[in-house]
Amino acid sequence: MTGPPRELTRSERAAIRRLVTCLCANYDEREKLCLPLDCPCYMLHKWWTGGLCRYFERSVLPVEPALEATLTGNDTSQRQKKCPVCGKLYLPTTSQAYCSDACRTWARRDADKKRKRWIRQHKG
Repeated sequence: MTGPPRELTRSERAAIRRLVTCLCANYDEREKLCLPLDCPCYMLHKWWTGGLCRYFERSVLPVEPALEATLTGNDTSQRQKKCPVCGKLYLPTTSQAYCSDACRTWARRDADKKRKRWIRQHKG
């Protein structure tokens, strides 16, 4: 984190809460506890930028690149890719070319159509 700590905005706190309750594998929803620490989740009651839960920072926060950039101060836009089909920004895993299976299927069908059209035009 660069610069002095600042108070989180309401939307940032809501985004953190949503990520923790929906995606964090260490969060027990029934008991409302952090499983490894066996105490209330630190990230749910966070009001200031600064120290983050290591698991949250490494595994959950990259899902929201804009929030990650504001909390950590690191520019994550270099890791994002733009889907050539729908134009949506996403964080690729390995050499992922499309944001979803639906876009990948659509692109494959489109390429097949173009290839077949070219073959028909240049045949005999």
